[in-house]
Amino acid sequence: MSTPPEKPHVLIVGAGIGGLLLGNLLEKSNVPYTIFERAAAVKPLGSCISVGPNLLAVFEQLGIYEHFLAISIPMNEISYFKPNMTAYKAADYRPVEGIAGYAYRVVARPIYYDLLLKQIPPHKIHFGKRVLGISEKHEKVTVETSDNATWEGDILVGADGAYSTVRQRLYERLVAEGKLPKSDQEELPFSAICLVGQTTVLDPNEYPCLTLPSCHFNVVLGYEGPYTAATMTTSEQTICWMTLRHLPKTTKSAMDKRAEENLEWGPQGAQAMYDETRDLPVQLNDGKKRLIGELYDRTPKELISKIALDEKVFDTWYSGRTVLIGDACHKVHPSRGQGGVNAMHDAIVLANLLYALPSSTSADIVKIFEEYKKERHPIAMESYNDAHLASKMDGRGFFGALVVSIATSVPKWLWIRVLTSALKARPQVGFLPEIKDKGTVAPTDSPSFLKAKALFEKTQQAAFVSDKSAHAVSTPADLMK
Repeated sequence: MSTPPEKPHVLIVGAGIGGLLLGNLLEKSNVPYTIFERAAAVKPLGSCISVGPNLLAVFEQLGIYEHFLAISIPMNEISYFKPNMTAYKAADYRPVEGIAGYAYRVVARPIYYDLLLKQIPPHKIHFGKRVLGISEKHEKVTVETSDNATWEGDILVGADGAYSTVRQRLYERLVAEGKLPKSDQEELPFSAICLVGQTTVLDPNEYPCLTLPSCHFNVVLGYEGPYTAATMTTSEQTICWMTLRHLPKTTKSAMDKRAEENLEWGPQGAQAMYDETRDLPVQLNDGKKRLIGELYDRTPKELISKIALDEKVFDTWYSGRTVLIGDACHKVHPSRGQGGVNAMHDAIVLANLLYALPSSTSADIVKIFEEYKKERHPIAMESYNDAHLASKMDGRGFFGALVVSIATSVPKWLWIRVLTSALKARPQVGFLPEIKDKGTVAPTDSPSFLKAKALFEKTQQAAFVSDKSAHAVSTPADLMK
């Protein structure tokens, strides 16, 4: 009987949501991995994240579903308001559970991050390890970190965000070789920046919206001004918030003269925007005139982040033994809340293919990278286009108002069709027991899932036959031999 192929050692740069989920999946598939994160410690930055049917079956497979339910609350609708608090018809997400078997749920990003981090053995993740260089030699990839250490593996995954060091180093090599498309050499464009944060625990008597069993997700659109404000309640009795500033035109990150606009998830440079947006109205459904400044005041300043809302899908996702996932290869506007979901879907597809990898040769690695991009790139482009269109709902002026009016007044049958289309991509991992589908609409088949599932079932069958043979009862004739 042939021996199973040796599993590749995977080096993951970036301990964001995509990198951590990939680590969770590799842990379950017994693929060795090491995660490097440039930050010295985890900070509870960010606002909240919406997780729904597109991911929750995988959470069941990983054994973290019940824990996730405990730290999240359902999201039944998103309500839009004019600055004078005139309401549009809310976007109704209650049909989602029937269509796909799970409801959308909102969770504060920091505690969701902590849930994923807790599944990673401490010795497999290294903080304070900023990557400076990468190289490939003798069928291996090497990472050099800022503490003068070097780490060797078979595969390098760049999960380090929109300003990915891995992508930059990879692209530098491809430029030198004349292999990088011109479009990938252009800077990340963006047309908005935002502040995000989460308050400390609030008194429900002062903020009655916190007593509701579902997320209060409200968006106040500033048509005559450059700002939009959104608020979301959480299971922790906190309010997550986001303030967007719409720029008059799309610009390039490296060319923008506002010094800190191209930083990711950091408090630097937030003070000016913090001061100029304090008087923006927000809707907390208690009949009171509320300003976002009071939420700012209840949020630790060091946990308020200022980020650029970049939008770009790169063409080059891999080369040699290096591959990119998440924002490192596709950065979409957050108006549809798909950035984190896309990164996690990348991790699922890549984990399935790594499980099914026949060998650690360069040829086999490049082949699975090709399959990964073939499966994920069209979906990333669709998500990019959807998010770009949805961002018009947050935009200023008459066009933004028109988009909101149309989007919130579509007939129910058409809205159900939109939801159904968005919920067909519900991947699972093929190397864990499959979760029976609960929805009325079947998910689309994922090629990577089918590939991993075929190997998993073959392995399980072989193990069953071997175990049965080992425990077979000997006959009297056998015993006399």
